[in-house]
Parts: sequence; structure tokens; C-alpha cells
Amino acid sequence: MKKIITFLLCLISLTSLAQPHNTLSPQEKKQGWKLLFDGKSTRGWHEYGQKTIGNFWKASNGELWLDPHTGVKDIVTEGEFENFELKLEWKIDSCGNSGIMFNVVESAAYEFGYYTGPEMQILHNDCHPDGKIVKHRAGNLYDLIASPVESAKAPKKWNSVRIVSNKGHLEFWLNEVKQVETTMYTPEWEAMLKNSKFVKYPDFGKARKGHILLQEHGSRVWFRNIKIREL
Repeated sequence: MKKIITFLLCLISLTSLAQPHNTLSPQEKKQGWKLLFDGKSTRGWHEYGQKTIGNFWKASNGELWLDPHTGVKDIVTEGEFENFELKLEWKIDSCGNSGIMFNVVESAAYEFGYYTGPEMQILHNDCHPDGKIVKHRAGNLYDLIASPVESAKAPKKWNSVRIVSNKGHLEFWLNEVKQVETTMYTPEWEAMLKNSKFVKYPDFGKARKGHILLQEHGSRVWFRNIKIREL
């Protein structure tokens, strides 16, 4: 009985020490991390190509989420980032599709963020049609590099993401499993772009800095614990 009580007390203690969502620990603050979502509002984000954010992107229950409707747009950070480490968590509805883009150039010259920004795919692999396409599954560098190991969780389960982009070196991690590692802005990178659907967008994958973008793709999707540090 004493051992059981001791175990329960330890479990309660560990639970009480868990870091609240959408906050930074003292160590993270020391390391230079910044929150991109405060857990309460859409402050710091706007619709791509607009100055404000529509009513269908919502902040509630500590989550930034999309209630999809016709006319909804992707959202981007107010700030731009060059060399960075990005962390966040996402979950997707059944049969859902979304994505996380970076180095997005927001300009009247580009109708959509995907004209310029590479994407980590968010997907319910086993239901959405894209799940049958190589390089279109969750964790992939969309349409460019397939993941050697898949680690996405079931719909409506939280997935942890880490994206590192530092002087052209790119890594994608999903649930602590490396999905992609490559070097951008090289002849090999350029050849890969030319053999993808992005060949028709001449400025895709060229920018070395830009906005972080959360994609609207007609599905309910949730995000939390969005934080970044510049390298």
C-alpha cells in the first residue's frame, strides 16, 4: 500500500509540474524562444494578403483553430523569419488536410503563399486522397521529399512538430521522428523544384526569409504551443 501511495504522489507531482500550454519556460526564455500564439487571441496573425484576420480562424480553449467556410484564407505571422527553429502542435479532423509553410513572401505579386513557401504537410493519411500520393503524406516536404519513416497520429490526436531552417539546412521532425533533412538553395534543390508541381511558380523555394503560414485547405484543424527562436 505504501508503494502505491508513493507512486500516486509522484504521479500527482509530475502532473502538477507540467508546463501549461502556450507558455514559455524560464529555460526557453533564456534560449530566445518567443510565442507566436498567446493561447487567447489571434494577435500576431493575419490572413495572407490582408491586414486583418477573418472570423473563421478562432482562438479558444488554448487552441488556434479553423472553422472552414468558403472564402477563408491562409494566415501568416506578422513577422518574418530567416534562420529559425519552429515548434508547434497540430491535430486534424478526419480526412483532413492542412500544412505549415515557411519563407512565405507576402506580396501582391503572389496570389497564394504556396507560390513561394515550402510546406510541411498535415494530413489524415489513411482517408484523404493525398495520402495515396508519394511526397504528399503527413510530415513530408510537400511534393518534394517523402518521409522515410511515418509518425503521424490518428485524427484529432495532437502531433508535435519541429522545423529547423538554418542557412539552407532544413530538418522536419514529427512526433520526435525525423521526416526530412535536406539543403536548400543548391543545384540539387533547384533540380528537385524543377521536377515538382512548383516548377510553374518561378519564385517558389527561393526566398531565404519570410512569414510562417498556417494553411486553410477546407478542413477543421487545430494548433497550439506555437513558438519560434531565431538562430
